[in-house]
Amino acid sequence: MSALGFQNSLGIHDDALMLRSERSSILANNLANADTPGYKARDIDFNAILSGEVSKQSRLSTERTDDRHIATRPEGSWDMLYRNPTQPSIDGNTVDENIENTQFTENAMDYNASFQFLNGKFKGLMNAIRGE
Repeated sequence: MSALGFQNSLGIHDDALMLRSERSSILANNLANADTPGYKARDIDFNAILSGEVSKQSRLSTERTDDRHIATRPEGSWDMLYRNPTQPSIDGNTVDENIENTQFTENAMDYNASFQFLNGKFKGLMNAIRGE
């Protein structure tokens, strides 16, 4: 592996950007179903998934050479969790629009911060390639 490879230069920030994008979709789906009777709000545990990505990078890759080997999880298959409602509605819907809006806004701000960080990394790599 080269010293200036993308994985060494970007670390886990590209994975964090993709994960934040996926979470944004989940939170938007919750908001869209705020009035759907019986809808259960979902979310993912960003910190737990990111910790898993960090530990995955430090491990050797595994390969199944026999059908009896335990299969590893495919990338991008994150456990979606149900949100615990603070005050569930009578129709069984667990979406709290205030909480969902707050989570969506925080996630959007974190996405923009990750994007700006990666943009700075790419600018630095471009400068290094140009010899600046």
